[in-house]
Parts: sequence; C-alpha cells; structure tokens
Amino acid sequence: MIMSFDNIHFKTSERTTDIVVKNGVTYLTYRIFDGLPVKAAVSTRLGGVSEGYVGTMNMSTTRGDDPKAVEENHRLFSDAVGYDSKRLVMSDQIHETTVIRVYEEDAGAGVLRRGVDGLMTDVKKLPLMTFYADCVPLMIYDTKNHVIAMSHSGWRGTVARIGEITLKRMKEEYGTDPIDVRVAIGPSICQDCYEVDKTLLDAFYESFSEASRDWFKPSVNEDHFMLDLQSACRYTLIRAGVKKENIAMPDLCTCCNPDFLFSHRASHGKRGNLSVVMELM
Repeated sequence: MIMSFDNIHFKTSERTTDIVVKNGVTYLTYRIFDGLPVKAAVSTRLGGVSEGYVGTMNMSTTRGDDPKAVEENHRLFSDAVGYDSKRLVMSDQIHETTVIRVYEEDAGAGVLRRGVDGLMTDVKKLPLMTFYADCVPLMIYDTKNHVIAMSHSGWRGTVARIGEITLKRMKEEYGTDPIDVRVAIGPSICQDCYEVDKTLLDAFYESFSEASRDWFKPSVNEDHFMLDLQSACRYTLIRAGVKKENIAMPDLCTCCNPDFLFSHRASHGKRGNLSVVMELM
C-alpha cells in the first residue's frame, strides 16, 4: 500500500477533490460542496481492517471479504466522516437506471430494494451510499429544494443517460430544476485506461449520435478504442440543464491509482469496493 500521497497520480492540475485523513481513515471530499449544508465523501483503500486484495477499506460484502471486517470498515468510515451508519440506506446496483426516493422510515434499512442504481432524499441526517470500482459516481445536490441524489453510471447507465433520468426523478418528486443543481463526478476510470471494443462505440453513437465521437480515441489494439466515460456523463448533465460551472469533474482515476482506490480494470476483478456517502445536514 502507498505510504505517501506524493505517489497519487492526479489527472488535472486544477484540483476538485480534497484528501482528508481522520482517525486513521483516508477519504475524499469535493470542493464544489464546500460551504453547503450537505456532506459527501468517497472512501479510499486506506484506513480499514480488510486483508489481501480487498485491503484495507473494502466497503462491500459482495467481494469475498470477511463480513465482520466489512462491518468494522463501515464503522471506521462513518466515525471519520461523521454520519450515523445505523441509519444507512444503500444501493444494490445492476447497471440499469432505476432511481428511488428514500424516506425517513427507510433509515437503517441497508439495501432498501434490489436492482437500484440511484438513490435520492430530502430527509436530513439520512445517509445514502453507493458503490464503485471504476464506474462513475454522480453526486447531486439541489441547492434550492435541499435534496441529494446519487447515481452509479457504468457504460450501460451512461448510454441510458442515468444522469438525466436522475434529474427527471428529482423534478418529479421534489420539483428540482437542473439550474439549481451542483454535481460532483467522482473518481472513476479515465480515458487513458478504459479500452473498449466497437460494440460500445456503436452503442454510444446510437444513443448520442455525433456527440459521442468526441469521447473515443483509437487504441493501440485493432478495432478497439479508448472511452472517456466521464465526459459522456458531463455531456448528459449539461444537456439536461445543469450549468457547466456547477459540475466538478474528477481529478483522480481509479485505474491510475490502484493502491489508493479500488479498480476493477487494474486488478482484473480481484478487488474490493469504494463507497460514496451523501447526507443532508
């Protein structure tokens, strides 16, 4: 494991995240939410008790880890970030576009419903959590109606425009106008690391037409391409009405930093899961 943050590879010179170390736990926060009554944090690999390829801060029970270690990791993470893990509501992601509303009576439910890639709430002190290891986390805050939402956007979710769907669901439930929204796009795989075949290129072109051409560049391997999933998510949000200046792009790639962040691609599937937690204050 890395011992110095000097070894972390940032993709951009303009930082959008801050690295926080508290009680031995290292996590990320997003500057776009600074000063707002919302808490948003992304776990890293550092500060937990898990061992081996899931070491140390694995947040998921689906990766072959000791459940007691995962439980302890959740306790450590929640104590460091400052939310009540006993009230936690979590997603069970299947790379689709279902986004559900979470109510006060759901507090502490854990996984509320199977097959959910997005959560939203207007309830204060009700932490929501989603999980990642290369896919794109979308963290959304409606500054006018005091609502949070978070969505898991892998390539399937991105093709299906889960960012836009999440905003529509927020409008249906809370009257959210995208112009009032701030979004952090979390650490995820970058274009330099994400090689895909022509099937994905065709899928993106079918969904986004010519706009998708900007998100692909040739790979060194024939009939393969390098996909910029993060920019595709940003495009979807802007087309849905979010102001460009209200979207924070990630400055960290999961695959470029496999000792700091879990990456499915870098580890060939031998990995734990990162978590993203959001809570209204």
